[in-house]
Amino acid sequence: MSLIAWGKTSVHRSATAALVLATGIAVFVFGMPVSAAGMAAVNGALYGLLPIGWMVINIIFLHRMTVEKGWFDILKTQLAAVAPDPRVQVVLIAFCFGAFFEGTAGFGSPVAVTSALLMQLGFRPLQACGLSLIANTAPVAFGGMGTPLIALNAVTGIDLMDLSRIAGTQLPLFSLIIPFWVVGAYSGWQGIRGVWPVALTAGLSFAIPQFLVSRFHGPWLVDVIASLCSMAAVVVLLRYWRPAGSEASPRTDFTLRCWVPWLILCVVVFVWGVTKTRLDTVWTSEWKIPFLHEAVQRTAPIAPVGATAESAVLKLNLISTTGTGIFLAAILAGFFMGFSPVQMAKLYLQNIVRLRVSLVTISAMLALGYVTKFSGMDATLGLALAGTGWYYPFFGALLGWLGVALTGSDTASNVLFGSLQTITAKQVGVDPALMAAANSTGGVMGKMIDAQSIVVASAATQWQGHEGSILRFVFWHSIILACLVGLFVMMQAYL
Repeated sequence: MSLIAWGKTSVHRSATAALVLATGIAVFVFGMPVSAAGMAAVNGALYGLLPIGWMVINIIFLHRMTVEKGWFDILKTQLAAVAPDPRVQVVLIAFCFGAFFEGTAGFGSPVAVTSALLMQLGFRPLQACGLSLIANTAPVAFGGMGTPLIALNAVTGIDLMDLSRIAGTQLPLFSLIIPFWVVGAYSGWQGIRGVWPVALTAGLSFAIPQFLVSRFHGPWLVDVIASLCSMAAVVVLLRYWRPAGSEASPRTDFTLRCWVPWLILCVVVFVWGVTKTRLDTVWTSEWKIPFLHEAVQRTAPIAPVGATAESAVLKLNLISTTGTGIFLAAILAGFFMGFSPVQMAKLYLQNIVRLRVSLVTISAMLALGYVTKFSGMDATLGLALAGTGWYYPFFGALLGWLGVALTGSDTASNVLFGSLQTITAKQVGVDPALMAAANSTGGVMGKMIDAQSIVVASAATQWQGHEGSILRFVFWHSIILACLVGLFVMMQAYL
């Protein structure tokens, strides 16, 4: 992060340097065998290409086709007619629309889609990336059909509904805050004063369903239902209220066709998320990584006594992965837009060439995360934060933040630190379920600064090479929001 933000080093070079350094520390300080360290890097790099790189390639492919066809310009005009004020566009697209993609797909898709949309609406690339990253926070703990909490249940043994209920009491407050926060990040206090009804409507109509669905149904559809309620509420509000001083947009005829590619994407990704388990049975191949699979044994207090050795299996689920759903949606949308197979193939190859540096960066960052995980560096950092005594509830939430910042995934952070959170909570004397959930809810604020998300945003806006600027834009927002989550969890623990 230091090389990217302050050293002004390109992100792929920074990632490569960090990977080399981490591998050296893993081998010479933590005593990790060279073969295991190398295969951990290979495992992470391949995971960076599938599913993450595969998803990024296909979402940008769809976007490029709409641009080539001229339909994105029509969509911009219509969005400007519905929400002519850019402050409203930030709330409607980055927060409401992004939350829908987080709930159905996750893995960076919300940032990819919303940052591209915002830039096409006239936002500068830095604003489009930074605002999308800030907005993609409160929905993350329930993202991907509840995957982060399902993983947390697996590693802690705590009832899934208990985790869902607790996360559903921690996040609604921040779901209410984030629309105000993202408007403030764009236009300051005066901007908030001008569109506070929109921010309040979006936040309340998201937070209330988030609380109710997480409490009475479970984690699976929280983001989907909450985001749809939020989008509908904002659109209804805008029929009767507009920000003072906002320029009236020229009247435009509504054209459904420019929305069809994105509607196809929403429907296909939603179906892919709901049927993921069934699709896994169609074709899934697993590769047990040599020299690494079950070669690492975590012990107390990181893992409970008798825990099994760490699994290192690369799951080649090409059919069920979200990127394949996006690819299918892009092909269907391409035919709908009138592209021939040859034209689509040509655009696809150009797209891969354009994204080659971003793909290298994503692979290097995931390789770094896997070396950190399997060498025990993550556990060392976790234990340092966990040994804070009475202040542990505050720092426990920050541990989740650190986990997501390092791995790029709330799910991965829960797998890494979920067991540690519950064990330490028992030692300190606070509710283990509370701290397990706090690992996930604190982690959501680290999502905006992890290198994977930043690279996805820069690739989506075709602003590669400026990742340091994006990190500097969001860094303090991430720190402050994570600390607020920590204070809230501390209040829950003791008050």
